[in-house]
Amino acid sequence: MEMNQVTASIKMRRKRNGQINIKSGNKIDLVVKSTIWILSLLTILAFFFFNYSGLQLERAIPETWHNLRVMFLEPALNHFSWQEAVYQIGVTLGLGVLATVLGAIIAFFLALMAAENLSKPWISKTVRIFVAFVRAVPTVLWVLIFAIAAGLGSEAAVLGMLFHSVAYLVKAFSESFEEVDAGILEALRASGSKWWHVIVHGVLPSTFTYLLSWTFLRFEINFSVAVAMGAAAGAGGIGFELFMASGFYFDLREVGFITYAILLIAIILEITSTRLKNRYFPGQLTS
Repeated sequence: MEMNQVTASIKMRRKRNGQINIKSGNKIDLVVKSTIWILSLLTILAFFFFNYSGLQLERAIPETWHNLRVMFLEPALNHFSWQEAVYQIGVTLGLGVLATVLGAIIAFFLALMAAENLSKPWISKTVRIFVAFVRAVPTVLWVLIFAIAAGLGSEAAVLGMLFHSVAYLVKAFSESFEEVDAGILEALRASGSKWWHVIVHGVLPSTFTYLLSWTFLRFEINFSVAVAMGAAAGAGGIGFELFMASGFYFDLREVGFITYAILLIAIILEITSTRLKNRYFPGQLTS
């Protein structure tokens, strides 16, 4: 009976040389390939609908190359000092840290309610639906929504990033909680442990590395978002200086310097997170 079910679940075809070609009946691969082909076709068709009037390639290519050369090979600060640059980078990092830390704390408790092995089904579904709705809205849009409510500034940026960070981390944390060995939870419950003791002694030791990795990953995302929100929401920081250099001063050298500074901070964050996880949790998950 079981053999017949297995045979029925796969399609067997013979090649020209007589060998059996076993192909899974799963349609996921077909859907993925179809999606890739459709997106590629739409991308190619998009070039035929562009407005090329006024485009002079003989001038555009050399001027673009000149701008890139000046931007990345001649970086310099012209409108603010090194001390101000360090301060603005600190403001951007502060926005990312604040949104990430608060988001991770809130997400931890919501994730406990969203995990199916730790919460009641109706509570889990309710939390999952709510965070799915929040996660579906881009971070930039949440920042703009809070900017209308609270006004432009760092408050709107932090609230927008916080809102999306909570939804992002709830999904990541809850899935990590659901990967905990069911035998550990059953043993703790059988020994008379209460719900919170199960969390502290069973769930956290098994998932702490994963929580740390997801939190660091979200911090890197929030840093990038904070750079963009520095201009879009008036949150300040190095993103606002980048906006001023590119949109008002048209200073390509300053744009190049700020770009290198942002790239350097991103590399430092990645190296720091990797070393911390390798030092305290060797051999386990790394982002």
